[in-house]
Amino acid sequence: MTAAALALVPDDTAVDTDQIQVGDIDTNTHTDVEALCLCALLWAPSEAAARAVAALEAEDFERPIHRELFTVIARLVRAGKPHDTTMVAAELERTGSLAGHHGSERSRYLANITTRGADHIAVDHYTRTVVSQAYRRSFRAAAQSLAQAAEQLPEDQLFEHMVALGRQQRAATNRLNHLRGEGQ
Repeated sequence: MTAAALALVPDDTAVDTDQIQVGDIDTNTHTDVEALCLCALLWAPSEAAARAVAALEAEDFERPIHRELFTVIARLVRAGKPHDTTMVAAELERTGSLAGHHGSERSRYLANITTRGADHIAVDHYTRTVVSQAYRRSFRAAAQSLAQAAEQLPEDQLFEHMVALGRQQRAATNRLNHLRGEGQ
């Protein structure tokens, strides 16, 4: 089996490397569970934040700006440092991520997320919901990968590609079930 059979079949379209996308700022963050999860995480006590950071992965967040902010928050939490808005902004500034127009957008988005009013007591619920949404997206991605593989992979790699995707989805299912406390 080749390495190509383990990964999603690559898309030929160019990927924008800028973390802030046009739609990031337009989202209604009052009902965006990712934004609410980040808000709750910013206000959560250290123990609850550590639990959420241990359960979440940056890839669980669909929006690049959310992945970026989660990564900074997680780094602070794992280091045992304060992870509130001020410290996240300081970390973004330290790494040069607040410079220029995109830096101003990051700062504004961080302020918007901070003031969403998510209750830090619900951080575990938001965490499970973010993982659940990522789980559903992973099935869409697997289906797209299978369709693309059917068009592009050699026949001798098709079955192994499907098996690899199945294993990834089984691992995702087990992760979600564990997070929900099922089977324990």
